[in-house]
Amino acid sequence: MKHLAPILRLILRDQRPALLRGATLALAVLLAGVALLGLSGWFITAAAAAGLAGAGAVFDVFRPSAGVRFLALGRTAARYGERLLTHDAVLRGLESLRLQVLRGFLAAPWQRMARIRSAQALNRLTADVDALDGLVLRLVLPLAAGLAALAITFVLLWWLVGLAVALWICVGWLAAGGAILWLAGRTALGPSRRIEAAAQAFRSRLIDLIRARDDLAVYGLLQRQAGAVLAADNRRHALRRILDRADRRAGAALMAVSALIGGGALWLGGTLAQSGEITPAAAALGFFATLALFEAVAPVRRALADLGRMTDAARRIGPSLTPPPAAAVQDAGHAGPGLSCDGLWLKPAGGGGWLVRDLSLAVAPGETVALTGPSGCGKSTVLLALAGLHPIARGRVAIGGRGLAGMDEATLRDRLTLLPQRSALLAGTVAGNLRLACPDAPDADLWQALEAVRLADPLRARGGLDLWIGPGGAGLSGGEGRRLALARALLRRPDVLLLDEPTEGLDAPTSGSVLAGIRHLAPQAAILMASHRAAETAFADRRIQITRIVDATY
Repeated sequence: MKHLAPILRLILRDQRPALLRGATLALAVLLAGVALLGLSGWFITAAAAAGLAGAGAVFDVFRPSAGVRFLALGRTAARYGERLLTHDAVLRGLESLRLQVLRGFLAAPWQRMARIRSAQALNRLTADVDALDGLVLRLVLPLAAGLAALAITFVLLWWLVGLAVALWICVGWLAAGGAILWLAGRTALGPSRRIEAAAQAFRSRLIDLIRARDDLAVYGLLQRQAGAVLAADNRRHALRRILDRADRRAGAALMAVSALIGGGALWLGGTLAQSGEITPAAAALGFFATLALFEAVAPVRRALADLGRMTDAARRIGPSLTPPPAAAVQDAGHAGPGLSCDGLWLKPAGGGGWLVRDLSLAVAPGETVALTGPSGCGKSTVLLALAGLHPIARGRVAIGGRGLAGMDEATLRDRLTLLPQRSALLAGTVAGNLRLACPDAPDADLWQALEAVRLADPLRARGGLDLWIGPGGAGLSGGEGRRLALARALLRRPDVLLLDEPTEGLDAPTSGSVLAGIRHLAPQAAILMASHRAAETAFADRRIQITRIVDATY
């Protein structure tokens, strides 16, 4: 439950008034059910006793029947209001939860953000948030309302029937019902977790089958992949059957407890009626109240079937709810315009020895510098560190004369733009992908950026800005997708432009033309490129060589 507590606190903090009103109505529904069944049993028994005593003509049937109708209609209205309020509050609470999770991801290190870009990770994130909708609706609210209903019923039965009957009914439900629910929760915890894992496996394999069906058919692997999909689906259904059996056993046990407590309440009530302490009608009231209290316990049983799924979901998204503390603002200092770093020491993302040691460089406005070196020497990591996306072990970075540690996120992103090796292109139009960088940009600016990267003419022949592309840039070649991401970066009009192999996948003439277009569109930008291609290093004004560190234990 420790993983569920932060999620519950967030939802309660965000939607406390609505949830309190919904909980009040949920309690009213349970109490109305107990009162309705108890009053009906009392009414029938009292009317029969009056008839046997020959007092049927003077027995008041109007007020009890009016009470039955009032409770029936009131219970229906309270149930409607409770569902309306609690569902609305929980949906709004989940909206806040999603926003909080996304804020946490935005503040997360670059390496973690890169890992969640896959479809499987995003699907897992969506499923985890959706799994938590039952935390309040099907677990916390029914449990709280059920306990409160038991307490109030105990007081009323003590007053109307007797202490012995009240203790037997309420303590019996609390002890026996609680034990059954606890065992049901323990039994369902493992299968519930495995069902979610099986569902994710089934979904991933099915998506792979649909996306790669042509290639699978060509290589004769279509039937094998279809078999893997069916195997995952069969495992999911087998686990669901295990969970359903556990749920049915818990339901049967609760029914047996209801019969046992009801029988005991009837015997106690009959004994008290024989001794003259209560009337037969009062004894019937206790028996029927016992049956009605089953409704206070049954909803919790159904929620416990998903407890493992909810717990795992809360454990996965919990760290995202607490973003890392913001770095303290330091003296910005003055290192001159453009981009500079002094004595930069970096470690790889997984920790260990040094990746980059004592690196110093400066890029002036309007200057293009190529960062070269063998693969794996840390060129991409240097760009991430300069963009504030990788932790700096030692050293100082300044942009436009201001220290990186003294710049807020909005100012940093306004002045600096990074084009990493992997850039995300979304399903949608070319214009929609470009306007992710500048939502208010007119079409003329979009075409200007496309002209700079020499992509305007190929796109005009295929629909222009309204050309629809698929997820990940499907429908474009690798070079076209790379240039579209580059055009999007140029729309930011940054003071500092960090490019990680910007012309990868292009031939030498096109690479030179694209680099010239970049400089033409951003004449005063300080451009630093991580490069290993001759066309890029030849275009640069200077080159800075990074060597691979052999002794990682330095």
